[in-house]
Amino acid sequence: MDKYSFLNAAHSAYFADLYDQYLQNPDSVEPSWRAFFQGYDFGSESFGITDKVETEQVMGTDVSCEHVSISVTKEFQVLQLIDGYRNRGHLFTKTNPVRDRRTYSPTLAIENFGLSESDLDTTFNAGDTIGSGVKTLRAIIKHLDNIYCHSIGVEYMYIRKPEEIKWFQEKLSINDNLPNFDADQKKHILKKLNEAVSFETFLHTKYVGQKRFSLEGGESLIPALDALIESASDYDVKEFVMGMAHRGRLSTLTNIFGKSAKDIFSEFDGKDYEQEVFDGDVKYHLGWTSDRETNNGNKINLNIAPNPSHLETVGAVVEGIVRAKQDDKYADNPSQVLPIVVHGDAAIAGQGLVYEIVQMSQLDGYKTSGTIHIVVNNQIGFTTNYLDARSSTYCTDIAKVTLSPVLHVNADDVEAVVHAMLFALHFRMKFKRDVFIDLLGYRKYGHNEGDEPRFTQPKLYKAIAKHHNPRDIYAEKLISEGIIDEDYVKKLEEDYKNKLEENLEDSRKEDKTEITPFMQNEWEDYTTADENKMMEPVDTTCSKADLEKVTKVISNLPKDKKFIRKIERLIQSRQTMFDENKLDWAMAEHLAYGTLLLDGNDVRISGQDVERGTFSHRHAVVKVEDSEEEIILHNQLSDDQGKFYIYNSLLSEYGVVGFDYGYAMASPRTLTIWEAQFGDFSNGAQIMLDQYISAAEDKWKLQNGLVMLLPHGYEGQGAEHSSGRMERYLQLCAKDNMFVADCTTPANMFHILRRQVKAEYRKPLIIFTPKSLLRNPKVVSTVDEFANGSFQEVIDDQEIKTTDVKSLVFVTGKFYYDLQEERENLNRKDVALVRIEQLFPLPTEAIRAIMKKYKNAEEIVWAQEEPRNMGAYSHMLMHLDEAKTFRAVSRRPYGAPAAGSSVRSKKRHKEVIDFVFDKTKNNQH
Repeated sequence: MDKYSFLNAAHSAYFADLYDQYLQNPDSVEPSWRAFFQGYDFGSESFGITDKVETEQVMGTDVSCEHVSISVTKEFQVLQLIDGYRNRGHLFTKTNPVRDRRTYSPTLAIENFGLSESDLDTTFNAGDTIGSGVKTLRAIIKHLDNIYCHSIGVEYMYIRKPEEIKWFQEKLSINDNLPNFDADQKKHILKKLNEAVSFETFLHTKYVGQKRFSLEGGESLIPALDALIESASDYDVKEFVMGMAHRGRLSTLTNIFGKSAKDIFSEFDGKDYEQEVFDGDVKYHLGWTSDRETNNGNKINLNIAPNPSHLETVGAVVEGIVRAKQDDKYADNPSQVLPIVVHGDAAIAGQGLVYEIVQMSQLDGYKTSGTIHIVVNNQIGFTTNYLDARSSTYCTDIAKVTLSPVLHVNADDVEAVVHAMLFALHFRMKFKRDVFIDLLGYRKYGHNEGDEPRFTQPKLYKAIAKHHNPRDIYAEKLISEGIIDEDYVKKLEEDYKNKLEENLEDSRKEDKTEITPFMQNEWEDYTTADENKMMEPVDTTCSKADLEKVTKVISNLPKDKKFIRKIERLIQSRQTMFDENKLDWAMAEHLAYGTLLLDGNDVRISGQDVERGTFSHRHAVVKVEDSEEEIILHNQLSDDQGKFYIYNSLLSEYGVVGFDYGYAMASPRTLTIWEAQFGDFSNGAQIMLDQYISAAEDKWKLQNGLVMLLPHGYEGQGAEHSSGRMERYLQLCAKDNMFVADCTTPANMFHILRRQVKAEYRKPLIIFTPKSLLRNPKVVSTVDEFANGSFQEVIDDQEIKTTDVKSLVFVTGKFYYDLQEERENLNRKDVALVRIEQLFPLPTEAIRAIMKKYKNAEEIVWAQEEPRNMGAYSHMLMHLDEAKTFRAVSRRPYGAPAAGSSVRSKKRHKEVIDFVFDKTKNNQH
């Protein structure tokens, strides 16, 4: 007889392998199986069961083998039952406070595991695997039900790291999934819960019908966040950065982040702002920063990022803010900055950005040591039922992308919610990974307080109308436990409402609303700048010695490592360019970064293929041929230099631009750059452009110095590889909200990058960068232009005699070199080509001065390679009155930016060039 024959065929092979593994190394098998095997001796010829069956019962008789078969099989089936609870228990929890859960099958009924009622009072060693010891099946089931099927459902068995699964099972086996708070802790939870409930009730009565996106139905979020901050302080967490949409935001600002209710009341009253320099935003979009002293005496910095109505966008920004703080102050222990992102159930399931952010979580360029994701799950999105909002079982199933654990919690059980939050914190701090909490509640008043939810969910809202709020439910529980009496709750509510009344009275005495800047400490050394300030020159000169130093370092690879020969020549050519006084575009970047690093500034660049550069011009990271070890020469300049970070990004625009925008928001002293693979692809991040980059200073009093590099130029590469859509950026420009440039010389690129850091203010900078010009022999600058020059908003024509000019042509970007080449071919001395390098703020006075200088010009031309409905033409018309009299030269208006056929592209390009020099060749008809 095979020594495993007592097992059925379905299990025997697996069991045999597992048991042999146990015999070789007991610690190599899962604790549950280890405990199981320890109770039996399968190796003896008698097939005996240690301490279970008397020897004489099993020695050499058929009866004994039958007994063994039955007993071991039952133990095995109990283990399967335990695994069933671990894997599927979350499907059968009591986590929905207002309606029955969906029915899933098979259930956890014991019959599904080959067990029956007759086994309930039989004791099983399998109980050891869950920490309950040798127990009856009835006791084991009760233990499992308490852990896995009450107010908290845990998903973790899909995790592929044994140490994490072991951690979960050990924590759960000692009932660590069950709340266990003392009387004082329970009273504090009730206090915070009362603040959440009373705050919303107060607003509901004082500001009837006004939108506030109340937390009602999810008020337990407030005591949970409070407990999270206190417990995180024990882990020596120094800073929180939180992002959340509108639901519950006002309560969080007041009851967690310490924003005065007086200020919120002023915002409800619709008062004007104390400063003219910004237009403000609705009250539930504003950010806040404060310091809080925790119970253990530690100080913790709290930040809640401003956000637009575009749900989930703020999550990417939060991760960038956190990473900037970690790089700057907590490089030795990044987990001391904790990101928290609060989602809605419909948003986390429906917005693709969430997937991009989740995929960042373990990448070198974007990881933040784990994020706590909290879903305020209303079970509805505006008017859309959850069954229409997703195909997945849970809204949090996105967590499985990175095998992150999920805790589903009944929002009415406040102790369970607090406990789950602390459990999530412990996991994050130990494993530095994301963890998700699905806070399952409801939404009391519909999407906003003016909405009528009964139109679309009459049955659900009938149940909600009868449902008690979480505070009253918890108060009854504490009263029944004898911890408080009814007067205790009344006093809590009365005291808090009196405090709110005082704040309301104080707010009515104020004429203006004051908006506190977000992260004011990071920005205390910076001023705001209007358009006039933006047009003032900034000293971007640097010493030739620094240029020489940087060049020498970035031109020499380590001698003891082997590199591809082509890379060696490319790196060495940097020194040759410097010696020959002909610096190209790549050198403009390298020397700008290097000199800023020598000054102590950090530089961060990210985007698709930025390490090498899409067009193979940058090579900021060099790979050793044999090992692929990465060499970053910019980090070898000096002992006290700034840090140079450069990362190839995941294939994302939206998420990565949001991340880098957040990074620049938190680190104004860093030159933060995002580069598009092609400028056309930046529209994948359009929400970031519209809601943050162009509007944040107006809405949130928030500066940002993010640089966007967008390769742009018509070289016959088709519709998606030609235009960076500059017309869209220019349409977003207003007053003083950003810089937009289309540089044509390496020196100008060098100085505009340095200006971005040397200025005493910060504005987003959009630069349309070249492709073909990266290696054009005419596109070079001198060392002196780098060392002693400055950024030129307009570059006049130095090759033409002013008095000979009959046609004055204004142009921007790479098209200048096409026109210059044609002018040489035609030997035209009467055409001046003037480059507008900065498109916004438009240097109107400099343009007018040049127009005045060429007084003999018979015509003024605006020339662009883009179609008439694209490019900068409409921008020129809007910002320069004289442009209405210019002869406009461009491609015809098109729906697509460029033709796919190279023959057709060249033909159109030639037509535009011809029309610049001969107005009779009008291509517009």
